[in-house]
Amino acid sequence: MILDYKNLLARYPWIIEEGQDCILSPDSDGLLCGLFMSHHLNWKIRGFYDGKVLIFDEGIDPRKCVFLDMEILRSGVRSVGQHMLMYDKKDLPKKWNDFSQCISANNLRDFDFKNDFKEKYPLGTIHLLAAIVGQNKKVIIKKNAVSSLLYTDGTFKNQFNYPENCLKWLDYLCADKNDNPLRSIFMDPHYSTYELMIALRDLFADINRIGGGKRGGDKIRISDSRGNPVFLRGKMFKEEITKQAESFIEMLADRTGWGFSRGSWKWGPYRIFRFKKGSIKPGKGRYQKMFSGNLLSFAIISRNSIEYTLDPQKLF
Repeated sequence: MILDYKNLLARYPWIIEEGQDCILSPDSDGLLCGLFMSHHLNWKIRGFYDGKVLIFDEGIDPRKCVFLDMEILRSGVRSVGQHMLMYDKKDLPKKWNDFSQCISANNLRDFDFKNDFKEKYPLGTIHLLAAIVGQNKKVIIKKNAVSSLLYTDGTFKNQFNYPENCLKWLDYLCADKNDNPLRSIFMDPHYSTYELMIALRDLFADINRIGGGKRGGDKIRISDSRGNPVFLRGKMFKEEITKQAESFIEMLADRTGWGFSRGSWKWGPYRIFRFKKGSIKPGKGRYQKMFSGNLLSFAIISRNSIEYTLDPQKLF
């Protein structure tokens, strides 16, 4: 079975519409998605969501934004992600239709935790986005972009740890087609194995430099472990946070050739929503019960943990 892109675009036409407002996960995958969509479709980055805190520009309705690199369980809210969501395809929760405007990699193949966890999607959201948008737009993948695109979400690790699964997903996404951007990432002979190691080493050095010698140069930290916002001075990002984020995005733009238009990236003033974050061990009863608490988003991240976000005050 391969992905029917024509049917997908007919079902989710908004994914290739120009000028959409979007909200990103604040890690390398989310930032790559924002850079890619702003360059190819002039999308505007209006905020960030990390599962504990949602920040967005004053004057916009986040429910009208497209959420990238996460799945939002809200009827009519559009999102794109790559996490495992389904526990048992034969016993779906009553609220499952609230994902009707969510493009989720594992849901596209009807993959669930009970039967398909070992075959779950092994790439990043940026790879799924590039493959979809590449059906309608010319997407060029430069040689210098490959290391960044293999680094995000540990894709290069998954290639070597789980080659059978990665190959199956590349077949499903039609990566061998000449007009599919994934061909340039995974199939064209850009690098020998040795050259790829050098390219990744250089990328790690850039990330380390951007982070000032500390971990985290490839993401924007917007909350602490307790869900408290940690980045703001008033309603704006602290200057040092904005500077680091822009340095990382500029580095990605230089490597990919996807233009970094500062006018497309809004750094405040923000409104802030705080949510209740939790985790449970996978189990049918616990999974079904999770949906009774005004669930906003979640992901089955391992065989031992489901992380979820509740919105008990119905802020969103």
